[in-house]
Amino acid sequence: MTTTPQRPDRDWWRSAVVYQVYPRSFADSDGDGVGDLPGIIEHLDHIAALGVDVVWLSPVYRSPQDDNGYDISDYHDIDPVFGTLADLDRLIAAVHERGMRLVMDLVVNHTSDQHAWFAESRSSRDNPKRDWYWWRPPREGHEGGQPGAEPTNWHSFFAGSTWEWDEATGEYYLHLFSRTQPDLNWENPQVREAVYSMMRWWLDRGVDGFRMDVINLISKDVAADGSLPDGVAKPGTRFGDGAPFYTNGPRIHEFLHEMHEAVYADRAVLTVGEMPGVTIDEARLFTDPERREVDMVFTFEHMHLDQGPLGKWDPRPLHLPDLKLNLAAWQEGLGERGWNSLYWNNHDQPRVVSRFGDDSPEHRVASAKTLGTVLHLLRGTPYVYQGEELGMTNAHLDSIAGYRDIETLNHHAEQVGLGADAAQVLASMAPRSRDNARTPMQWDATEHAGFTTGTPWLPVNPNHSTINAEAARADQGSVFHHYRRLIELRHSLPVVVDGDFTLLLPEHEQVFAYTRTLAATGDEPAQTLLVVANLSSADVTVRLDGLAGVLSGELVLGTHADGIPPEGEAVTLQPWESRALLHPARRPAQDGLATPE
Repeated sequence: MTTTPQRPDRDWWRSAVVYQVYPRSFADSDGDGVGDLPGIIEHLDHIAALGVDVVWLSPVYRSPQDDNGYDISDYHDIDPVFGTLADLDRLIAAVHERGMRLVMDLVVNHTSDQHAWFAESRSSRDNPKRDWYWWRPPREGHEGGQPGAEPTNWHSFFAGSTWEWDEATGEYYLHLFSRTQPDLNWENPQVREAVYSMMRWWLDRGVDGFRMDVINLISKDVAADGSLPDGVAKPGTRFGDGAPFYTNGPRIHEFLHEMHEAVYADRAVLTVGEMPGVTIDEARLFTDPERREVDMVFTFEHMHLDQGPLGKWDPRPLHLPDLKLNLAAWQEGLGERGWNSLYWNNHDQPRVVSRFGDDSPEHRVASAKTLGTVLHLLRGTPYVYQGEELGMTNAHLDSIAGYRDIETLNHHAEQVGLGADAAQVLASMAPRSRDNARTPMQWDATEHAGFTTGTPWLPVNPNHSTINAEAARADQGSVFHHYRRLIELRHSLPVVVDGDFTLLLPEHEQVFAYTRTLAATGDEPAQTLLVVANLSSADVTVRLDGLAGVLSGELVLGTHADGIPPEGEAVTLQPWESRALLHPARRPAQDGLATPE
C-alpha cells in the first residue's frame, strides 16, 4: 500500500488540475467573431472559481490559421486575430495573480509553410536552411509531381500524401499533416537548438511549461543514405501506413532528454507530451523522473476504443469493460514509475457527454458528473477542456456547410471523391469531427451564447439557452459545481493523489468501480477511497465483496441526493449515479470540502 511521499516543489503538478483554453472559441472581446486574449482575461475568474491550478493555452502564435493555429509562422509573436504580445504578458500576469500557472502549446514537429525558416529552405537546394526540413527527390523512375512519384507512400493525417511537390526546386517536402505544415528535420542540430532557444525565451517571459503537440513524431526512421521506407499499403488506396517509421522513432528519447537538459532541467515547470501511438512501456520511459524527459504524456488508446477497423471515421458503440481495462492498465503500468495525464476532452476530441455519456435532457447532467468522477479520482493529473465543466454537448451538425475543421473537410472531399456515399460520410463525421469541441464557449443564454457581439467563426450550439456558464454557476447542483468539488477532493485528500489503484468488477457492462488506498503514516490512518459509478441509463445493483465498511463510509461526493442506502456489500445505483466513499471518514476540520449533492 502506497504511503504519502514528501513532494518537492518541482513535482507540484502531481496534485494539480489543468484547464485547457482553445482561444478561438473561448471569448471574443472585440466583436470580430473570433476568441482572443483579452476575452480570456475577462473570463479568468470563471476558471479560477473551479479551483484549477493551471491554464493550458492552445496556440496563439502568429499563423495563417490553416489548421487553427497549429501551423505557426512565427514562434516569437502573437497572431493579430488573438491580440498582441502585450496582451499575452497581461494574461500571464493575470493568471499568476489568481494563483494559477500558464502552460503554452508547443508545436515543433512542423511549422507553417509561411514560416521564415521554410521560406529560406524552399528558396533553393543549396540554401543553408534546406536541411531544416525533409526534402527528397521523386521516386526513382518517376516524374516529379505525378501520382506514385512521392518519395514514400505514406498517408497524411489530413488525407492524401504526406509529400508535396515543389516545382521551383524539383523536390518534395514532407508534411505528416496539412501540406501547409512542413515537418521540421530534427536530425539537424541547428533545428533543435533553434527550438530550445525559443522555449527558453517563453519560460523567461513567465510561461510555466509546455504541452508538446505530437512530440513523439519528431524522430523519423531515416536510413544512412537519407531514405525513408514505404509503409504497408492501405486497402483501397495507393497510400501506406507510415506510422511505424515516424512514431516513437529511434532518437525520440535522445531528443527529449536533450530538450530537458537544454531548456528546463532547473525549472519547476510542467511538461506534457501529446503522443499518438504511445504504449504503456514507452510512456514509462518518457515519464520516468530519473530519465529526465517529460512529466507526463497524453495517450490515445482510450480514445480509439469506440472506433471500428477503419479508424476515427468508423464509429462503434463503446464496450465499457474495454474502457475500464484500458484505463486500469495505464493506472497499473505507471503506478510505480512515471505519471498519467487524465482526460476525456480536448480540442481534437468530441464532447464526452455525447460520446461516452447520455446527452439527453434526462441524463446529461448526471452522466457528465459521473464521467468526471470516474476520471478525476484516478491517479494522475486531470485535464478539463473548456465547456466540459458545463456538460457541453456535441454540435450534431447535419450539413457539410456547417464544418470548418480542415481534417473533417479533407476527409469528406477524399471519400466522396473515391465514390463513397456523401450521406454516409456525413453521418460518420457528425459524432467524431473536431468541430464538436470547437463550437464557442457557452457563457449565457443570449444570442451567440455571450461569446461575441458579432458573427461567431463557428455557430454556437443551439442548446446554449439552457447549457451555459451563468446558469451553471448559479446552480449548486450543476456540472460546474460537481467539477469544483472533484478538484477540492484532489487538493485535500492525499489518497486521491498518491493512493494505489485497484479495479473492481472488470467485466461488468454498466458499473465502473475501483478503490484507491493509502497506507497509514505517522498520526494519519490508512485510507480507502471507493468510487462506484453506473455508466448507463438504467438502474443497476452490484455486490462489492469485502467492502461493506467502505460502502457505509463517508460519502465525500455523489451525484444523487436521493441515493438508495447500501445493504451490506450490495449497492443499487440509479442511471448515471456515482458515489465516492471514504473510509475512515475525514477529521471534522475537513468536513464540508466536497459535500454530496
